[in-house]
Amino acid sequence: QVQLVESGGGLVQPGGSLRLSCVASGSVLEHHAIGWFRQAPGKEREAVACISSFDGRPWYPDPTQGRFTISRDKGKNTVYLQIDNLKVEDTAVYFCATDGFGGYCAGWSPANWDSWGQGTQVTVSP
Repeated sequence: QVQLVESGGGLVQPGGSLRLSCVASGSVLEHHAIGWFRQAPGKEREAVACISSFDGRPWYPDPTQGRFTISRDKGKNTVYLQIDNLKVEDTAVYFCATDGFGGYCAGWSPANWDSWGQGTQVTVSP
């Protein structure tokens, strides 16, 4: 059974940084890409980043963005999301999820992702 546990959220001032963690159970990272998503109040869940299973390559829905960095430590079964220069509009619950594409970052629709963690709250406020 796949289990994902997020942590690292909190209250941060604009311009600050956070590093979120997603700890996966067992050999999840060997077989699944991991995506980070976020959902703000009243808004749909949206993809933020993905890291593929096979080569650890990062993918972003917006390739031009420079504030989000996804990485992983397979030895710790952990995927990280570094968020820099935080903005008020980054306030959301951040989730990690396993892919439904056989280890590839092949789609950004949340409906195509299988297992989800419980989320970690990020609040950006002056």
